[in-house]
Amino acid sequence: MAAQDSGPGGKQPTINDVAALAGVSKKTVSRVINRSQFLTDKTRAAVEQAIEQLGFVPNPQARALAFRRNFLIALLHDNPNAQTVLNFQRGVLDAIKDSDLALLVRPVDRGSDAMLEDVRTFLEKQRPIGAMLLPPISENDDLAALCDDLGVRYVRIGSARIDDATHCISSNDREVVAQAVRGLVSLGHRRIGFVRGPVGFRSAAEREQGFLEALADAGLDLPAELNAPGNYRYAAGVEAGEALLSLSVPPTAIFCSNDEMAAGVMSVAHGKGIRVPDALSIIGFDDSPTATHIWPALSTVRWPIREMGVRAAQTLVPDFLGPDAKGGGDESAVLASTFVERQSVAPPPGH
Repeated sequence: MAAQDSGPGGKQPTINDVAALAGVSKKTVSRVINRSQFLTDKTRAAVEQAIEQLGFVPNPQARALAFRRNFLIALLHDNPNAQTVLNFQRGVLDAIKDSDLALLVRPVDRGSDAMLEDVRTFLEKQRPIGAMLLPPISENDDLAALCDDLGVRYVRIGSARIDDATHCISSNDREVVAQAVRGLVSLGHRRIGFVRGPVGFRSAAEREQGFLEALADAGLDLPAELNAPGNYRYAAGVEAGEALLSLSVPPTAIFCSNDEMAAGVMSVAHGKGIRVPDALSIIGFDDSPTATHIWPALSTVRWPIREMGVRAAQTLVPDFLGPDAKGGGDESAVLASTFVERQSVAPPPGH
């Protein structure tokens, strides 16, 4: 039967019309519209056929009123790396593109005494279904508790497990950094510099721990002069490069906690006439566009941040994304980072 343009009496079809035609309750129609998983295929098919036949278009405002939430998911962040936020955002949008959901992005100030109250006001005003918390604010237990108190679903993103599998998507930063540094050692590098991430970031701590574990396994240590501070920004890489490459005995390899800082170190090396990788090997972390936009192309750890965005949305709102959404669970809570070898690593001079 061809789809109609209106319901009984020439009026726009309503959810009651759909329920009557399908022979189900209005609540069941609502569950189909909201993609609930708790329906039989037969019931879902009957309701979908009635919707198509009547030409029924759900009213988002009415749905939001009935659900007592707006059809929004929020991304809360305080991250100095804009590319990380952008890539995560792209993953979330990949996941919700065929749904009725919209993404709301909110930067916050983790250093403010009013952060929790500001977030509370934001969540109460916008009434999102759920919130995704990027590091480092994802590591704030009080923020997670606030979401729980307000009845807002939440997922925390981390470089290590910081919550149960239904509330956390994480990566294995420590293990893959250790793997990358062991590769440098196997090439013959013994004097290896390190550029840290920002103080207070779990990702920075995990990457540093992986670096130190690999050195310890090889019977090496990290002298203070080879341990440079950083903040995930290019300028910090430049400062670290100046300090490390001006030493009387400079390192033959440097591991940087992200690609932006690695690019800064590489620019200093070029300025000093230090050939990469002939005289200096450099490794970054993220596999951001920066890694392939510099020369030589950067060997780096690929952080699956876009995939983490997809999985975070699927874990947060599986009931709004249809039957193919993965949802939470131990098997999907950890996404592996991988080492990507390019042209910035080689054996040290003389090997």
